[in-house]
Amino acid sequence: MEPALSYAAYAAAIWLFLIGLYGVVKSRHLVNLCLSLTVVQSSTYVLLTIIGYRPGLPAPIFTDGLKPGSAAVDPIVQALMLTDVVVEATVVALLLAITIKVHRDAGTADPDKVDMMRG
Repeated sequence: MEPALSYAAYAAAIWLFLIGLYGVVKSRHLVNLCLSLTVVQSSTYVLLTIIGYRPGLPAPIFTDGLKPGSAAVDPIVQALMLTDVVVEATVVALLLAITIKVHRDAGTADPDKVDMMRG
């Protein structure tokens, strides 16, 4: 990968993380908070893609064209990315379910106005 392209990809991952973090800090609604956390999580997809990319190497599927022991892309990064997608989907589903429960009980989805845990 060209050095400038590599730096641009890292900059995109950092930009996604910072935009999502800004959304988390400035969010005045629990659904927006969940979506901002999704943007933060998507920065890890970009980062894992950058780490796992190797120019000119084939996918790690060993067939007649690719013999065991030859150079291939690291499959661990691909497995981590799939695990990351599953974890994100589970966390977002759980957070949205909690948001619905809080809205039903408190009558609002504004984190500053929810005082259910305050004694």
